Amino acid sequence: MSLLDNVLIILFLIGISCFFSMSEIALAAARKMRLRQLADEGDPRAERVLLLQAHPGSFFTVVQIGLNAVAIMGGIVGESAFTPYIKAGLQPWLAEPWLSQVSFVLSFVIVTSLFILIADLMPKRVAMVMPERVALVLVGPMIFCIRLLTPLVWVFNGLANTIFRLLQIPTARNDQVTSDDIYAVMDAGAEAGVLDRDEQQMIENVFEMQTVPVTAAMTARESLVYFLLQDDEEVIKRKIAEDPHTKFLVCDGQLDTIKGVVDAKELLIRVINGQSITLKDSSLVHNCLIIPDSLSLSESMEYFKNHRADFAVVMNEYALVVGIVTTNDLQSAVMGAWSLHESEEQIIARDKDSWLVDGVTPITDVMRAFGIETFPQSQNYETIAGFMMFMLRKIPKRTDYVNYAGFKFEVVDIDAYKVDQLLVTRMPAEMALPLATGAEV
Repeated sequence: MSLLDNVLIILFLIGISCFFSMSEIALAAARKMRLRQLADEGDPRAERVLLLQAHPGSFFTVVQIGLNAVAIMGGIVGESAFTPYIKAGLQPWLAEPWLSQVSFVLSFVIVTSLFILIADLMPKRVAMVMPERVALVLVGPMIFCIRLLTPLVWVFNGLANTIFRLLQIPTARNDQVTSDDIYAVMDAGAEAGVLDRDEQQMIENVFEMQTVPVTAAMTARESLVYFLLQDDEEVIKRKIAEDPHTKFLVCDGQLDTIKGVVDAKELLIRVINGQSITLKDSSLVHNCLIIPDSLSLSESMEYFKNHRADFAVVMNEYALVVGIVTTNDLQSAVMGAWSLHESEEQIIARDKDSWLVDGVTPITDVMRAFGIETFPQSQNYETIAGFMMFMLRKIPKRTDYVNYAGFKFEVVDIDAYKVDQLLVTRMPAEMALPLATGAEV
């Protein structure tokens, strides 16, 4: 055969190798979510790609048969195609046996370089850039090749499956989407500018609603303002003036004896109309929703939706009130800083390396604010004050501290055994300890 004939054969083999290389990368890199979207829009080729992804054994067998066969044929044809012409060109300068050896090496280098560049690198890079588009174009010819080589596919697949079973290696592709996968997609979207960082945080908060307890979003017991049935009109007005809220608990003698809830708007209407206010009037006091403290934020929101309520009392297993929660509290847990007024902020920056933190700040907010992945045994507490008590193994006192994750958490204000405020300081890298507790002198 002439040089032209050999070159055409080499180019034909390179084209076949391109097809198999692009098919292999495109099928592996094609995103299942994007293919499912195309299939739902009516593209039958996307369904075929999804089917191959679900059962890739036959596909990869055909790809490997094709690539290896083409590589062997390319080596055979290439050596015979170029060696005589290279040998003739080098004959004036080289003598045997160097002439034959150098001619063979140069022929091998030329053919190998052509296959690496044109049949391997370039098609794979194209397939990586637009995997779904390439997969849709090549899925038809690839299915034809699978049917054409069915006997060989059956033999090699059977041998491979037998070996996998002996080694107890799974052969099915796991396409289950986990929360980590979703977080990774959101991180990539934020880095690419598709998602704003605040939007990313809000979406992550939504996913965390299944695991965050309702106690992380509630107003704790010690911060509650409530009415007693025995309160007269002046006491009621004073409490509303000092702590204006839309709704107030009504209790009989003590907080844990709940009679219901009263709407501040109804009290205001009575004042405007010149009517007296008495909580013994059953028309003012309404039933309120009571939920257990073991619920998650998501379950609490479901409670609100089913009962058409926006206010609930949170009780523990001993029927003691541990706090109250509203739909606004749940919204704040999802929206984060977007839904907080400046006066409501629980973490206030003093400078770039220190913050004042309210003791009742949920531990999830502290983790988010300081970029801490996890707190030790966090199932045992819900607030940063609880973290201090758990780590110190005692009721905290002023100047007690805990060093953790490169931060120093120091108690700076105590109110009747309650940790009211902490000072959080970023520690220099050389001073940061994995975990330390103690008390300042």
